[in-house]
Amino acid sequence: MALLLAAIVIAIPSLLVSQSATAASSSVASVTTISLKMAHAYKPHAAAGSTDDYHCTLVNPHLSKNSYIISSQFVPGSAEDHHAALFLLPPSAAAIAEHDNKGGRGWTCFGLPLPNTVSGLAAVPLLTFWAPGAGVDNFPKGTGVTLPAGSQIIMQVHYNLLVGDRPVKNSLVLHTVPASTPLLPLHLNLMLAPPNLPCPSGVTGPLCNRAASLANLGQRFGSSAVAEVNGIEALCGENPSDPPEGDSASCISHIGKSGYIVRVYAHMHLLGRAFKMVLNPGTPEAKTVLNVPNYDFHDQRSYNLTAPIAVTAGEPVEVTCTYDPTLAQELPILRKAPPHFVTWGDGSTDEMCIGIAWTSSVLPNSHDSI
Repeated sequence: MALLLAAIVIAIPSLLVSQSATAASSSVASVTTISLKMAHAYKPHAAAGSTDDYHCTLVNPHLSKNSYIISSQFVPGSAEDHHAALFLLPPSAAAIAEHDNKGGRGWTCFGLPLPNTVSGLAAVPLLTFWAPGAGVDNFPKGTGVTLPAGSQIIMQVHYNLLVGDRPVKNSLVLHTVPASTPLLPLHLNLMLAPPNLPCPSGVTGPLCNRAASLANLGQRFGSSAVAEVNGIEALCGENPSDPPEGDSASCISHIGKSGYIVRVYAHMHLLGRAFKMVLNPGTPEAKTVLNVPNYDFHDQRSYNLTAPIAVTAGEPVEVTCTYDPTLAQELPILRKAPPHFVTWGDGSTDEMCIGIAWTSSVLPNSHDSI
């Protein structure tokens, strides 16, 4: 269920692939630069009753050998790009996506990126992602994300049509090295919490009722969107029919593998104000892993830890997101939407609370040239 609920991301259009190899600064390996460029502009189309579009495209880096991704850079083509994610598609799972890719034109992909399946991230693990403010995204020295030979990539981009609906051209650059390079593969730990934000005092409207707002969410994105909200509530030990309401959301998850946390990330939408990730919360061993006291949606990034944190499998970690619901009436973009009770959702006017921690099995060598 956790893997099913994890696909809360993004979309993108038709691409051409080119590759070039450049010498790395290391004598151990050479870095291959893989450039993925859109062949055609994509014009976002909002789902019925919404102002959002999630669109996926399958692209092929034509890798003949197992590799590691050591850095990436997604270049958004327009302000409509709300955020974007890249998912690994193994050769064994390519047939489904190739059918829906429609010759490179892609498919609508709210929620899970892979069409006609409920296998979620178990079949298509997250490789990397982009959000406003991100530039070149370098993984910690001595580490990388595994990219097996013959794999393809699903690019999922969330377009916010409150900004506009112009045709968009996006591009992506991956930097890879051979799998024989002595790097540590990274393991991703995904942590979610369910926001339940009532309308601010003095703000009224038919959608300020949580049940009515959830029904509207289902109308915009389908019944699976409501099931996702209820699933996250249950995953966090809350009663889906009567969860706690307020301006913050918290949930405890558990580390998947023993090793070291080397990299962390926080994601919310436009109402987000602060984020915190704490290991072993409420105990004498509590340790703050990430604290973002002034969260800015337009300045999101991953953080490579200068001092990696040792963890053991099963260790608890809590994420807490804090929001300011009054921004819904203050931000020009959000004022276009009717007042509503804000829950988890795919839309730009909905919210999310996501923490990610990448771990390596042993302590990386921070002096590695790659």
